[in-house]
Amino acid sequence: MALLELDRVDLIYQTETDETEAVRNLNLAVDEGEFIALVGPSGCGKTTVLSMIAGLISPTRGSVTVGGKPVTAGSGDVGYMLQRDNLFEWRTIESNVFLGLSVQKKLTKENREYALAMLDKYGLGEFRTHYPTQLSGGMRQRAALIRTLAFKPKLLLLDEPFSAVDFQTRMTVCDDVYSIIKNEKKTALLVTHDISEAVSMADRIVVLTGRPATVKKIFDVDIDAPTPLKKREHPSFSQWFDRIWKEVSL
Repeated sequence: MALLELDRVDLIYQTETDETEAVRNLNLAVDEGEFIALVGPSGCGKTTVLSMIAGLISPTRGSVTVGGKPVTAGSGDVGYMLQRDNLFEWRTIESNVFLGLSVQKKLTKENREYALAMLDKYGLGEFRTHYPTQLSGGMRQRAALIRTLAFKPKLLLLDEPFSAVDFQTRMTVCDDVYSIIKNEKKTALLVTHDISEAVSMADRIVVLTGRPATVKKIFDVDIDAPTPLKKREHPSFSQWFDRIWKEVSL
């Protein structure tokens, strides 16, 4: 059974005078441990699809399940990493990482130790008493990811998580985030407008149509390289980029 399944999902926004069909008959299955990228034309509804998977929006028709259960906001099954790290500047890195657990009343000794172990494991242990302004952009993104993983979610949603950093930093951050997700054996779904990013990180790329969004095509990316940066250097990278770009642009 797939970890994530969207089955014949429709979403229609209703207003007093009109309705907008945002998603139509969307079907997608994601297996445990997969890294999926979602791409499509600008404004096609990629973030809307993530919001349904996170349980923030209910589909008009169809079902969205994680681990065979309907998704609900705040269940802890789904972790959501946004475009910006959203670290509070007046809190230490440790305090930022604990914040979500504290708000959800899940700051148990076990979860605290797990989060601290993650900071140590991924090079932030000695910075746990530092403040976000004292960290580089890449380190901040690592801290934000660890804050999300502290919940031990089954599924990780990434909504343009590298758009707030400069291009050079983005290359390093992509490698860092990819490494952590793979090391922790997490299932991830990335929304991005950057086709290079999708090709370098994803096992499969799902191309959506323009609104109303549905699945247009799915590509199994088979670049034999261990990291996103190495994939970008692979001879087949440009061919994959061209294939995906043409599908998105048509």
